[in-house]
Amino acid sequence: MPTPAELRDRLRRPLERELATGCRDTVVLGGLERMLATLPGPLDGVVELLDGYSEWLPDERRSAVEAALRHLEASEAPAAASRSDASSPEDAGATRPARESLARDGEIDELLDSPLERRAVDIGKHAPRKLAEIGITTYRHLLEHVPRRWEDRRTLPSFAMAASLEQATVAGTLLGRKSLPTRRGLHVLRAVLEDQAGERLSAVWFNQPWLERQLFPGQRLVVSGRLKRRGRQLELAVTGFEVDEGGPSLSTGRIVAIYPTTQGTSQAYLRASVDALLRALPRLPDPLPARLCRELELVERDRAWRDLHQPPDEAALRAARQRLTFEEYLLLELRMLSQRDPSLSGRRLVAEPEELERFRSALPFDLTAAQERALAEVLADMATPRQMARLLQGDVGSGKTAVAAAAVWVATRTGGQAAVMAPTEILARQHFLNLTELLWPLGLGIDLLTGSVTGRDRQAVLARVSGGQTELLVGTHALIQETVAFRDLALAVIDEEHRFGVEQRRKLLRHRPDVLVMSATPIPRSLALTHYGDLDLSVIDELPPGRQPVSTELRRANERQAVYRELLRDLQDGRQAYVVAPLVAESEALDEVSSATRLADDLRAMWPDSVRLALLHGRMPGPEKEAVMEAFRRGEHDVLVSTTVIEVGVDVPRASVMVIENAERFGLAQLHQLRGRVGRGSLKSRCVLIAGDAGRETMRRLRVVAKHTDGFVIAEHDLALRGPGELRGTRQSGLPDLRFGDLAQDLELIERAREVAERVLAADPRLERPWAAGLREALRRQQRAAGFRETL
Repeated sequence: MPTPAELRDRLRRPLERELATGCRDTVVLGGLERMLATLPGPLDGVVELLDGYSEWLPDERRSAVEAALRHLEASEAPAAASRSDASSPEDAGATRPARESLARDGEIDELLDSPLERRAVDIGKHAPRKLAEIGITTYRHLLEHVPRRWEDRRTLPSFAMAASLEQATVAGTLLGRKSLPTRRGLHVLRAVLEDQAGERLSAVWFNQPWLERQLFPGQRLVVSGRLKRRGRQLELAVTGFEVDEGGPSLSTGRIVAIYPTTQGTSQAYLRASVDALLRALPRLPDPLPARLCRELELVERDRAWRDLHQPPDEAALRAARQRLTFEEYLLLELRMLSQRDPSLSGRRLVAEPEELERFRSALPFDLTAAQERALAEVLADMATPRQMARLLQGDVGSGKTAVAAAAVWVATRTGGQAAVMAPTEILARQHFLNLTELLWPLGLGIDLLTGSVTGRDRQAVLARVSGGQTELLVGTHALIQETVAFRDLALAVIDEEHRFGVEQRRKLLRHRPDVLVMSATPIPRSLALTHYGDLDLSVIDELPPGRQPVSTELRRANERQAVYRELLRDLQDGRQAYVVAPLVAESEALDEVSSATRLADDLRAMWPDSVRLALLHGRMPGPEKEAVMEAFRRGEHDVLVSTTVIEVGVDVPRASVMVIENAERFGLAQLHQLRGRVGRGSLKSRCVLIAGDAGRETMRRLRVVAKHTDGFVIAEHDLALRGPGELRGTRQSGLPDLRFGDLAQDLELIERAREVAERVLAADPRLERPWAAGLREALRRQQRAAGFRETL
C-alpha cells in the first residue's frame, strides 16, 4: 500500500496538469475524479476541497485546485516538523504514528475528546492533575483554552531602553533574591535580574512571601510592571511575571498568548502543553465547507487554532479570531434556527378583510405606521400552516397591546381560543382591562385567571374555558395549571417571556398554538439575532402621536432635599408621582443605599399630612399589592414609594413625575423601563435620577439615560456595559457563553452568519448531506456541552 508521501506525489501531478490546462481538460478531469474517489484518510481533506468539482466553472475549479495544492504542502509540513522537532527517537516514533493513524476526522475528534489521563498525546507526566485545576480535562479543552490576551514579545526592550518607559515587559536572568519585612507589616521580595547586555534591574514583589520558595538564581524571568529609578538603580514593581520554562521560542521572540490560569499553573507550562498538542495533531477537521471558506475569505479551522495560540504576526491573529468568531456565530444561528421545526404545523389563521376592517373601526385610535408594519408581519405568519414564533418588541407605550389584540381577534374568528400570559398579577390585570376595552365592543368573550381568582369564580372561569365560551383568557402562570383545559387554543401571547421558566412556557404551549412573544425591554438587534434567534423579529419603533416625551434630570445625592421640595410642589399642583428605591428594607451591608420602607418613613415625616403616600414592594402579599396599585390608579394616593415591582405595572395617566434613588444600582435598560411608567397621559412628565455614587464612571453611565429617549439606543449601551447575560437574564438560557464574539461590536458579522445559516438550512434542513457533516457534528458536540434553549 502506498505511503501518504507517495500518495501526495501521485496526486500532485494531475492537479498541476489540471492547473496548466486552465482547468478545462475533460480527460484530466475524469482521471482526477477517479483518483479522488480512492483517496484514503490522510488526504481526505483534498476530497472535501474538490467535492462537486465537475459541476463548477473553470475559475471556480482553478481556485479549488490551488487550495488543494496548498493543502498538500501543508500536510507535508507537519510531518517534516515532527521529525525535526522530536527531541529523541522515542519522541519521533510516538509522533509519526499518531499523525498518520489519526488523520480521519472521526479519529481526530475521538482523540480530542479523550481524557488527558489516557495520554494519547504526551504533554507531561503531571499534566492531568495540573490542568484539571483550571478545568482542562480533555485534549479538546486544552486546544480550545482561548488566550485572554496576547503580548508582542518579538523585540523586548533591554533594561537600558526600558528605563525611559513608565511600564514595560522585560526579560532577564535571576541573579539573586531577598525577602525584606517592613515596619508596616508588609512583605517585600526584591530580586536582581540581568539582561543579555549585562544591565541590571531590581524587581520587587509586595505581600507574596511564597514566591521566595519558587524563584531561584539562574532562572530566566519575563516580568511586567511599573518602572522607576531609585538613585542609580532601575526598579520594577511587578504586576505579572512568568518563569520562561519553555525557552525563548515559546515565551519571547514572538507574539505570546496569555491564558486564563491559576497560581499553580504557569503561563510557560500552559504554552508548552499547547505546543506539544499542536505538534502532535494532524490537520484539524473543518466543519465549514471549503467553498464557504473561500467565499467568505476565512482561513481554515486548523490554521485558525494554530495561529490563535502561536500567531506569527498581527494579521494572522486577526484572521484566526475572525474565523473562529464567525464559526461561533454560525453554529449559534444554526442552533437557534434549527429549533424552528418546519414540520410543526399549526393552522392557517387567515384574516378576512372585512373582519380586520371591523376591528380597526372599533379602535379608539389609528394604528401608527410601525404598528401596521408589525401587524402585517404577524398576520402573514398566522396565515401560513407553519407554527408562528415571533418576538414583538417596542418601548413602553409603543402600542404592542393593540397589535396583540388584532392577532387575538383573527385567531378567534375561526373558532379558536387565545391566551395572554403575563408574569405578574398587576400586569395581567392591566392586559385584561386594556384588551377588554379593545375587544369587548366586538363581542369577544374574555376572562381573567390569576392566583387570586378562587372558589366558585375560578370554577366558573374554568368551565367557560373548557366549553369554549371564553375566547380570550388573560392571566399569570395560573393559565398553565393542569385544571385549565382549553377547548382549542390557537394563539398564545406571552408578555415579558424572559420572566418565565422554560417549563412554564412549555406547559402553555403543549397545544402547539401560534406564539407571539412581547417585550417592552428593547433588545439590541445583535442580541435578538442570537439569544432570540429562534424567533422572527418585529419592532415597533414609533410612539403613538400625543405621547409626551419624558425629560430626565441627573442629580447628585447632596441635591436630594431640593429634589423632594420640587416634588412636593408637583404634588400640590395635583400630579401623582412614583419614588423608586433599589431595596425593600435597610441593609447593614448597604447602608448608603436607600430602601423603600425607610424612604416612605422619611417622606411622611418631611411632608405635610395632606400628602397621601403609599408603600409597595415585592414582599407584600399579592392581593395587598393589587389593592395598593389599584388605589393609586384611582387617584387615592399622591405618591407611591416602591421598589422595581412597578417596572411592569398599570397605566396611571396623572402620574407624571418619577424619582429614582441610587440610580447607579440599576441597569440602563431597567431605568428606561421604569421611566416609562410616567408620561402615560397628556401631562408633561419628568424623571429624576439621584446618583448615590457620583464617580466619573457612574455619572457617564447615567448620562446615557438622561440624554436618550430611544430605548434601543439605551439597550445598545447597556449591552456594551453589562453584557448579554446581565441584560436579559440569558445566563440561564442554556446558550453557551461567547468565547470570541462581542455582541456590542459584531452586528455585521452576526447578520452575515445569520444569512449563511439560513442558506445552509434551506439547502439541507437536517444537515444530512456530506458537506454538512462537520456542521452537524459541531452542533451535536455543542448540544452535549449545553442543552438547547427552549423559548417555545
